Amino acid sequence: MDNGTPTKRKRTLPASSPLKNQAKAVDVSGKGNLASAFVPKKHPTDRQDESTRPFIKTSSLFKNNPKIPEIPRGTVQLVQEKVFTSDSFTQLDLHPHLVSTITTVLKMSSMTSVQKQTIPVLLQGRDALVRSQTGSGKTLAYGVPLVQSLQGMKSKIQRSDGPYALILVPTRELVLQSFDTVQKLLKPFTWIVPGVLMGGEKRKSEKARLRKGINILISTPGRLVDHIKSTKCIHFHRTQWLVLDEADRILDMGFEKDVTVILNALNAESERRQTVLLSATLAQGVTRLADISLNDPVSISVVDETWDRSEPELEPVQGAVCSPVNMGNSSFAVPEKLKQHVVVVPSKLRLVTLSAFILGKCKFEKCHKMIIFFSSCEQVEFHHELFLKVLLGGAESDQPGHPLPPLPDLRFLRLHGNMDQEERTAVFQEFLQAKIGILLCTDVAARGLDLPQVTWIVQYNAPVSPAEYVHRIGRTARIGCHGNSLLILIPSEAEYVNSLASHKIKVSEMKMEDILANLMKDDRFKGRQWGNKKSRGTNPQEVRERATVLQTEFENYVHSSGEKVRWAKKALQSFLRAYTTYPKSLKHIFHIKALHLGHVAKTFGLRDAPQNLSTSVAATSKKKTKLRPQRPDLHKRTQGKRHLAEILRSEYSSGMDSNVSKVKRKKRHGKPGNQETLS
Repeated sequence: MDNGTPTKRKRTLPASSPLKNQAKAVDVSGKGNLASAFVPKKHPTDRQDESTRPFIKTSSLFKNNPKIPEIPRGTVQLVQEKVFTSDSFTQLDLHPHLVSTITTVLKMSSMTSVQKQTIPVLLQGRDALVRSQTGSGKTLAYGVPLVQSLQGMKSKIQRSDGPYALILVPTRELVLQSFDTVQKLLKPFTWIVPGVLMGGEKRKSEKARLRKGINILISTPGRLVDHIKSTKCIHFHRTQWLVLDEADRILDMGFEKDVTVILNALNAESERRQTVLLSATLAQGVTRLADISLNDPVSISVVDETWDRSEPELEPVQGAVCSPVNMGNSSFAVPEKLKQHVVVVPSKLRLVTLSAFILGKCKFEKCHKMIIFFSSCEQVEFHHELFLKVLLGGAESDQPGHPLPPLPDLRFLRLHGNMDQEERTAVFQEFLQAKIGILLCTDVAARGLDLPQVTWIVQYNAPVSPAEYVHRIGRTARIGCHGNSLLILIPSEAEYVNSLASHKIKVSEMKMEDILANLMKDDRFKGRQWGNKKSRGTNPQEVRERATVLQTEFENYVHSSGEKVRWAKKALQSFLRAYTTYPKSLKHIFHIKALHLGHVAKTFGLRDAPQNLSTSVAATSKKKTKLRPQRPDLHKRTQGKRHLAEILRSEYSSGMDSNVSKVKRKKRHGKPGNQETLS
């Protein structure tokens, strides 16, 4: 950690020191502590200038960083699938009004591959297990035959009949999106009433809607189980359809018991129904669920129609450890027009690199819509506030007389599971309709959401599995559109490229220096020594100085009050807690021992690693791994080694105040790091 420059300012210079030559040497060399370029050594005659130019503590970002590993280019066998077909909806035996609605309201003229294969099967009344890439039109694949089936029933459906179809999805946002699609399909058939049940809404109003009648019920599993147990008017006497969309995510989030309760309730009241399971990835849990819920199903996997294509991309890092998961033959299809990138950045530079990327794409290139994924709710809240104050208006925007200037090119929104449902819905709708904007979110937005015109997906924290990686990047390049993704890793995580390559996912390397060069376009971060000089190209020394100025702005804002420091520590704590939740198959890549706590603290605007380490992360780590009691021998070996001591502190504790009870309460959702409340 940088000890700050005041010690250098207090140093007494020899009378014979050539001050002008020293200052010139600092300007040109580009070596050593970068802070010295901002605070040149003072001569007694310079006191007047010093009084008019206040001292700002600077941060050394480019010293003591680990070496960024070389990632050589190799060959990755790609798995791709054709999204669109030449077949039209008019070729299917559908009601003319339904075909007209699809073409005029939904603007769909030809079917996608998954729709072509799935719709005829479901129209025959068969159960189906459907796997297809994200953004391939799976909602219409079950929505069209569902509406066709219900509108064609001999006895016309009455609202008071109750649910004829039940659609289960993992998140509230996906409930709203699915409801919107089904509502559009039902436009010609007004007697069929759709409705939603989801956490965050008033139970009283939901019970009133159930009493009136809902024919197509779209719900999260947790909320539906709540009504099954407490609402007398809910029944499934006439239920003929059960759809589980994003089935693997439903199980990942800990809803397996809830799904079992729902299946038992359906089996007790309805003898025969048609069941559909859909997802972009099908895990072992989904296979078990299919065994108990599907009857003689048709397995539809559009990936089976794919072709392999060799392209030179990033090959596995040398010396990589191949985990059992990576040795499997599972592979994932991603949209053909999606360009995937990875950048390896030292821990201290992650925050400024992300900021430079945001400025470059959304302020200077413009016309970009971006989603940034974090591993916890606290990180989303912290970075949302930090970017609003520093990137939009500077740290002084919090002071009286310095209102936040409107910058339409940068529009930050946030979305996570701890927000009130009303606010979540408002944010989702705002980002859905916006042409530009930056959404900071957790994995609550990683599944199924169709957010139009999203051009960039940034993964600031790596996902816990390649399957989750595929779902995250699936928010862009949907249904034949172009899109891009960026994965940000630290040097100790570079081996994650192996895991992606083993699942036939190709990534192209971006250089950190190219991203930081975007700061040259923003004169707010120009160093003092450059004054009014015009920037010449991408001078590496000036780029580094601008990055240091930006980091200093972040740190000044965080340290402007004790409350903000505590907030930063809480966000850091949530990051460390989430870091302990990676599965065993990835522990050799994402292990908390590999983190330098002081460098990680920099990414949260903290100038030093927290010292008053508490026990909250230790408790989480002990649940995940078997630790040796006390480990006295290890402590003896590490005496005098300050760096390793910091790593050990980060392994056993977090250093910040925490709401432990809150973590315990939300533990049942399966991922303590995300701390989502989605049902």
